[in-house]
Parts: sequence; C-alpha cells; structure tokens
Amino acid sequence: MQKIRATITAIGKYAPERILNNFDLEKMVDTTDAWIRSRTGISERHIAAKGEASSDMASSAFRDLQRRFDVDPKEIDAIVVATITPDMFFPSTAALIQQNIGAINAWGFDISAACSGFVYAMVIATQFVESGRYQKVLVVGSDTMSTITDYTNRDNCVLFGDAASVVLVEPTEDDEHGVIDYLMKMDGSGKDFLYMAGGGSRNPASHETIDKGMHYIYQEGKSVFKFAVSKMAEISVEVLERNALTGADVGLFIPHQANKRIIDACVSRLKLKDKQVMINIDKYANTTAATIPLGIVDGYDQGRLKKGDLLLISAFGGGFTWGSMLIRWSL
Repeated sequence: MQKIRATITAIGKYAPERILNNFDLEKMVDTTDAWIRSRTGISERHIAAKGEASSDMASSAFRDLQRRFDVDPKEIDAIVVATITPDMFFPSTAALIQQNIGAINAWGFDISAACSGFVYAMVIATQFVESGRYQKVLVVGSDTMSTITDYTNRDNCVLFGDAASVVLVEPTEDDEHGVIDYLMKMDGSGKDFLYMAGGGSRNPASHETIDKGMHYIYQEGKSVFKFAVSKMAEISVEVLERNALTGADVGLFIPHQANKRIIDACVSRLKLKDKQVMINIDKYANTTAATIPLGIVDGYDQGRLKKGDLLLISAFGGGFTWGSMLIRWSL
C-alpha cells in the first residue's frame, strides 16, 4: 500500500487591530526604541482588545482561512490547539473554537508546549492523518500573551504580542509534497528558567499569588537565550542531515520568532542566505505558538513559499521544549 502523507492545504491568520510600538513602551517602562530593536529586532506588537481571548483570535484566523480557501467547517475531523493562554482551564480552547466556527463534527484538545506548541501540534496532526483515520485536521497556534505579561517589567514586556494562525492538514497521495520528517525534544530541567508559577494546582490563585506577580511570565533571559541558540540550531541541522539535505536545499526557513539574535545564530549554523529566511518579529514580536504559522502565511502571501519548496520550521520554548519539521510545500 502507498503510504498516506500529510500536507498543508489551507492557511489563515489574525492579528488584533491595536498596535503597541516601541515608542509607546518608552512611556511605560525605562527602555528605548533603539535598545529594543538592537536587542530583539522588534518594532511593534499587536495587542488583543479587552475581552478578546485566544479562542476569538483563532476563530478569526479560521475565517481568514475560509475566505482564502472556502473550507467547510463541518468537514473538519479534529482540532489541535497549541496555546499557553487558554480562555480558561476548561473547557478546552479547542471546544470553544469548535463552537465558534461551526465545526460540529470535530473533536479536539489543547496542548501546552509554549513556543514549540505549533510544531508539536503539527506532529500530532500529521500522525492523525497518516494513520488514515482523519481527513481534515485543523492545527491552531493562538496566544494572548498580553494577558500574562507584566508591563512594569522592562525585560519581558517588550518581547511579546498577541496573534493567532491556523493551518489545515489533509492526506495526499503525492509523494513529492507534504510532511517529510520531524524531530521533537524536551528537557524538564528548563522548568526553572521559563515559567508562569501561579494559577495551577501547585499555586492556585490567591491574594498572595497575585501580590507576588506569580501570574506573569518569569524568564531568566541569559539561560533561555543560551539554550535556545544551541538547541534550535542543532535540531534544525539534525533533521536536515538525517534526510541527506543541507541548508542549500531549503526554500524557506521559518524559525520561532523569539529574538532576532537567536534567529541569526540559527541562520549562521545552517549557512542560509537572507532570502531563505522568514523574519517578521519586527511587526508581531513573540506570539508564542502563533509565530511559525504566521510566518507560513506571510511567506505564502509574499510569494516566498511556492509549491515544491522545501520548508523548514523550528522552535524552542518553555519546558524546555524544542522541535523541527521538514515539509515539501504543496500550495
């Protein structure tokens, strides 16, 4: 029997209307536009409206997908949502999206892998489709990072933005296109360097957890930076080498958009040219699980991602988690 391959057949994105630029942040904390751009590559970020949650942004991203590709939500079999900012602990964000978009025949769930979430979700969707059991799996990356960001902390508040993006994964019998390979890894010792301590079963919400700022992101920047630079580059090289490929074969590399310096280090290790790399951190900042699918949509819209191109995606996030995937683009 011919192996079923999974491929991306439709894409969509959403970014909130409100923009918070570096000059706005200069008025909020002790920082400057020049410092932010030189350290991170970020110029502005989108911020969700009051009451706008991760499921709302994801639903808007799906409606963008519908406008582009005319997908019937009733045909969706499963919804896999990557997010660390769910609307609530339960029900799942996937359930809320299902209701919002009218995907009445779909089941689904959320996964928590922080900035690696989209790659993790893509691996799950790929396996669902390759099993032959499911025909249409919606993969969602959606994070409302402004809701867990302390805007008095100048080290963190400059880094994050809000957005959502979605892709539809379906089977293909075309051996020339679709998901080729992936690698996923995790190191639980990273729990000490990047986390949000409050709100879970260890530190349930209380006056004390709120007073201590435990419901905001905590990040030990230097440790995270060092680990991210090495691991995201290593896994990108590894997934290429095990498929007898090099950076020269890559049509477009879409790395997680956490920091321009991390991206530059990966690009150097892979020996890529600027035209091979998608960088949009300047206008979105770090949108966590949404960064890579946003890059996919932007790359497609800009004509930088064409049918037959080899797409390499890589991410690193809290956990620590990291992963990489190779896709022969089919749109």
